[in-house]
Amino acid sequence: MGSPGSQHDSTGPDGPGGPEGVDPAGEPAPVALPLDGLLDLHAFDPREVGALVPAWIDESHAAGLRHLRIVHGKGTGALRRTVEALLARHPRVTAFAPADEAAGGWGATLVTLRD
Repeated sequence: MGSPGSQHDSTGPDGPGGPEGVDPAGEPAPVALPLDGLLDLHAFDPREVGALVPAWIDESHAAGLRHLRIVHGKGTGALRRTVEALLARHPRVTAFAPADEAAGGWGATLVTLRD
């Protein structure tokens, strides 16, 4: 027999609803993002970016944040161009530019929002 907690039963994190972080249909459960002014897109499917970035901007603005940083990575630049296109047409965005080297260089974009 193992140590206490080494086996899972129906009352543990993998209880009746399945593994933690998975809904009953087996799909990943939504994850709440902290609103700290930083969005790292490495953790997301590129197909999610079109909906994710504008929603994150709106939530950040509602939380009182006005200076944001989006990390998209350097790569081929495709994700950076997608992010820049989204920022260019978002009504809350007043300015955006590549970050300085200390904040990610051209692998991150700094964003300023309206008051």
